[in-house]
Amino acid sequence: MTKVYPNATAAICGSEGVNLCIGVGRDAAVLTVWKKSLLFNCNGFTVFDGKGNLVFRVDNYVAGHKGEIVLMDASGKPLHTIRRKRLSLGDNWMVYDGETAENPRFQVRKHANLLNSKSLARVSGGGGAGGSSSSSSSSSPRKAIYEIEGSYSQRCCAVYDETRRCVAEIKRKEAMAGVALGVDVFRLVVQPEMDTPVAMALVILLDQMFGSSKRFSV
Repeated sequence: MTKVYPNATAAICGSEGVNLCIGVGRDAAVLTVWKKSLLFNCNGFTVFDGKGNLVFRVDNYVAGHKGEIVLMDASGKPLHTIRRKRLSLGDNWMVYDGETAENPRFQVRKHANLLNSKSLARVSGGGGAGGSSSSSSSSSPRKAIYEIEGSYSQRCCAVYDETRRCVAEIKRKEAMAGVALGVDVFRLVVQPEMDTPVAMALVILLDQMFGSSKRFSV
């Protein structure tokens, strides 16, 4: 069976019209994301580093869910909790540090502008400790922190900060022998300017917004 975590070269996805980061610097984190939980009867993700070490995991039981998705480190410590924003127009999500339910770090809104088909979602401050100061007032518009563009279904996405600097990418991946691994195994490249757990939280949200019909029950 082909291993999912070798740090092999990804397939080129420039046909999606996304200006991906040029090259992978020595300080960039290159992760392999496997859309599969290691636990029985769970949906989730398993994430490895370039050496095959487990770094992140998501394990959501098919039954008995609590209406949330928890991103954990390898030891099971909660890093971020993702909750859908209730009673709101559109596809809106709140991301919290740890397992807290107050002061979200940021929120993510699915982009619905048909005039800009490359834009998938916008990330803005949530008013918590990790949000921007301009978003702390509910009466003012929340400042965009990141813009996500590309095609998640093709596993070809880029995350840009407010200066249009590419800070993270999702790319297709092949095994060492050139065997395609499919869309359930892909690479996440995170530049030093972005927190790796935050980048993985965005992957989870993209899967909720644009993934297959077999989404987590939230």
